[in-house]
Amino acid sequence: MNRVSFPCLVLVLALVFACRSSAAFNLSMGSSLSVENPYQTLLSPDAVFTAGFFPVGVNAFCFGVWFSEPSTSTHNLTVVWIANRDEPVNGQHSKLTLHKNGNLVLSDLNRFTVWSSNTASNSSAHLHLRNTGNLVLFAARHNVVLWESFSSPTDTLLPQQLFTRNTQLISSRSVTNYSSGYYSFYFDKDNTLRILYTGPDVSSLFWYDPWLLSYQAGRSTYNNTRIATFDSLGSFTSSDNLIFSTIDYGAKLQRIFRMDPDGNLRSYSRKGLGDEWNVTWEAVLQPCKIHGICGANSYCSYVPSTGRKCSCLPGYIMVRNTDWSYGCKPAGFSLSCKSNAKKEFGFVHLPRIEMYGYDYGVYGNYTLDQCESLCLDLCNCTGFHYKFGDGQYQCYPKAQLRNGYRSPAFVGDLYVKLPKGLLNATFRDPNNMCSAKLTEQLDRTYERSNPNGSIQFMLKFASALGGLEVVCIFVVWFFVTRRSSGDKKDSELEVLAQGYLQAAGGFRRFTYSELKKATKGFKEEIGRGGGGVVYKGILSDQRVAAIKQLNDCNRGEAEFLGEVSLLGKLYHMNLIEMWGYCVENKHRLLVYEYMEHGSLEKNLSSDVLDWRKRYEIALGTAKGLAYLHEECLEWVLHCDVKPQNILLDSDYNPKVADFGLSKLLNRSEHTSSEFSRIRGTRGYMAPEWVHNMPITSKVDVYSYGIVVLEMLTGKNPTESNVQWDEGGGETYKKIIVQSVMEKINLAAHHAETNMGGEDEEKLEILVEVALQCIQEDGNARPSMSQVVEMLLHREF
Repeated sequence: MNRVSFPCLVLVLALVFACRSSAAFNLSMGSSLSVENPYQTLLSPDAVFTAGFFPVGVNAFCFGVWFSEPSTSTHNLTVVWIANRDEPVNGQHSKLTLHKNGNLVLSDLNRFTVWSSNTASNSSAHLHLRNTGNLVLFAARHNVVLWESFSSPTDTLLPQQLFTRNTQLISSRSVTNYSSGYYSFYFDKDNTLRILYTGPDVSSLFWYDPWLLSYQAGRSTYNNTRIATFDSLGSFTSSDNLIFSTIDYGAKLQRIFRMDPDGNLRSYSRKGLGDEWNVTWEAVLQPCKIHGICGANSYCSYVPSTGRKCSCLPGYIMVRNTDWSYGCKPAGFSLSCKSNAKKEFGFVHLPRIEMYGYDYGVYGNYTLDQCESLCLDLCNCTGFHYKFGDGQYQCYPKAQLRNGYRSPAFVGDLYVKLPKGLLNATFRDPNNMCSAKLTEQLDRTYERSNPNGSIQFMLKFASALGGLEVVCIFVVWFFVTRRSSGDKKDSELEVLAQGYLQAAGGFRRFTYSELKKATKGFKEEIGRGGGGVVYKGILSDQRVAAIKQLNDCNRGEAEFLGEVSLLGKLYHMNLIEMWGYCVENKHRLLVYEYMEHGSLEKNLSSDVLDWRKRYEIALGTAKGLAYLHEECLEWVLHCDVKPQNILLDSDYNPKVADFGLSKLLNRSEHTSSEFSRIRGTRGYMAPEWVHNMPITSKVDVYSYGIVVLEMLTGKNPTESNVQWDEGGGETYKKIIVQSVMEKINLAAHHAETNMGGEDEEKLEILVEVALQCIQEDGNARPSMSQVVEMLLHREF
């Protein structure tokens, strides 16, 4: 461990004293902090937090607490508490004063009281900013806390801050507007933690999923404490059984837990001074499912390169150009209750779009014509959902069109009611497909007056002090970081693995002895690959599991990190579910759900997979990949799509598995050139790998197309009798296409395949989709969400 010499230590202490001379540790009775002096602040003893005035508009200020060091790239303050978020004060003559009666008061121009602690004290009182970020007013005689900021949070929870039945987190209006927004996180009346959207017109609960009962969401209503904590290691624990750990659990980092302006609840962390904040957990993994994000008569779609996008429905235009929460309005029409409404109105078909809630009712066993007629008969029906469920088609006529999102995973279609004159019109609303970010600015300005000479002098003097502070902070940072660099670091592997201890979802860490016992000494092998061997096991809770033992220490650890970091935060009905892991000495094991029918590869030659099952397997696989590419927290490339990595459950439903070769990209990235090696399996790899071209999600699309062709023909591209050339497999594709055409010709004459008309049509759809997916030019291939659309609706 590096140590600072005594002379250097004296120098550092002297500089620290000089740096802090413009800030105070305590505010005593009769003292004030003035908005006109930006260097009149309170500083926590470790200098991590600062309390004072900060600008929120033109000559408008709030009093709050923030991390002293902003991010170096954005220079934005990380504010964790605000006294007057909805009523900023003037930039002149506003003060925070601790009166001699023990009351802490924030006053605006002309001494108008904006905020007060409503406290009183007979003894000496002090306002102190603690190292935890808690601003505390306490009576010095008995050290009694009279008031603290931790008891009235705004949008942020800090480690060691209790969250109770009497507190809530309310989002900011936008990233640039600190006033109260539309989303709140709180303990509901049933004792469970919920997120509520309260918009300009309506309000609704959306997390946990509103259609779930509390026990179905893993929550408990049987508690009377209603208390939650977020600790410094990254663990959140609540009395309603909401328990999770961040992906960097255990590391000594700066952390915050925030109700964000976009309606998502997230935890962030950073290593220290000036670093960027990184998301380490979030409540809603599919961001378009957040209510109110795009407002009424609009829908949200997720674009990997830019995030969420909002679009008005056909026939509608934006209400307020700067704020999507107000949604869209009819473009010059109104719904009619006239007797001839059926002649005046029709419907626009929008596949895969859901509008949650506001149903007139659920009408089962309805044809599409019956559903259209029902909506036309209802005066205020704006449209309807039509979907298949519970063995029949169901009709959901809508009184309002809200909470809309488009997803390849949603099985249903939306029909929007419009005047017939608008059905074929092209709407070019310039505001459509705008970013879903909330951009409305704070509507609060104050006129400035010219400062007098003394104020100008004070400002120049304060600027000089500010320059000295910068030097001081740099010196302190230099010595502190040199000292901390010698500290022993925790194992990155252990920290990452511990980060996914999501108790609410059943994810856990197993010991090696537990898994050895579960597999009876690794006796029953059910699969084998380049990364390891998979065994069947019975866990202590009697669940049947597939336990993968990674056999190569170097490569095994890399695959372990890849799979845990991805699967620990992904969930989709067509993705394999991970139940836990083991990391003990050199042992690296992964615990998955057991798939009764094994891999698609083992079933391809079986007669049990008729053409209908093969079609459903192709569709389910496409949905799983579409989720990876477009809907999860990050943009995930699988990089090794092949029949061995598509597993089948007891009903032959497919689940994409084996993420050891996956590539995780940020949402802002279209492509990646950072692959250290070629990934995938020869025969299924796209030409981009061979020709050193940019790698995008289209490499998975190509592999998917090869898998579908293999399902159609039974020809394996990796077999020795199938020639593979360096042109991306052109020889194989010629053989495979020829084989497919032979199948189609046989199907046309109902020979050998014994197909009906519907199965023949499914075969033709699969062929057309597969051939589009294996195009040489990656840009010519469809996305996986488009593949889902084509398989469901044949929209080529």
